[in-house]
Amino acid sequence: MKALKVLLIVVVALALLIGVGGLLLSPKYTVTRTLVINAAPDKIYALIADPRGWKQWSAWNQRDPAMAIEYSGPASGAGAVWAWKSKSQGDGRMTFTTAEAPKRLAYELFFPDFNTTSTGDFRLDANGGATQVTWSMDGDMGSNPMYRWMGLFMDKMVGPDFDAGLANLKALAEK
Repeated sequence: MKALKVLLIVVVALALLIGVGGLLLSPKYTVTRTLVINAAPDKIYALIADPRGWKQWSAWNQRDPAMAIEYSGPASGAGAVWAWKSKSQGDGRMTFTTAEAPKRLAYELFFPDFNTTSTGDFRLDANGGATQVTWSMDGDMGSNPMYRWMGLFMDKMVGPDFDAGLANLKALAEK
């Protein structure tokens, strides 16, 4: 009986630590990756501004080739939208919100499973005969303490996918 009481106290203490600790964490997160690609900004921009082109280089699309995707709005640039359903990658919707060819493409990303929205962009800066591509995303995990704990690890969870996507983008653009 004493062991059960100690176990109960430990479980309650852990639950309080996770709950209260999560509420004390910032709900905000940022993920940023940069890569220099030996191609002109307009060539790279064409690969990112059309949502249909993401299948060629995005790590998420490559992990689930059977991902169900629906496109709407214009074919590329501001207003282009793609929504996906995937058993392994989750469901989501990306809307391109700002297009400044060939320098910047901004987006809004919504994940219905978490009811969260993040924003991000690609910045393409000409650098001699190459282009420095910076891919960033900012988000807010909201008031759920468990999501806030997840926010602590967003860079480690999403960053490798950004790295892989940029490496794939580089391989395509440098052909």
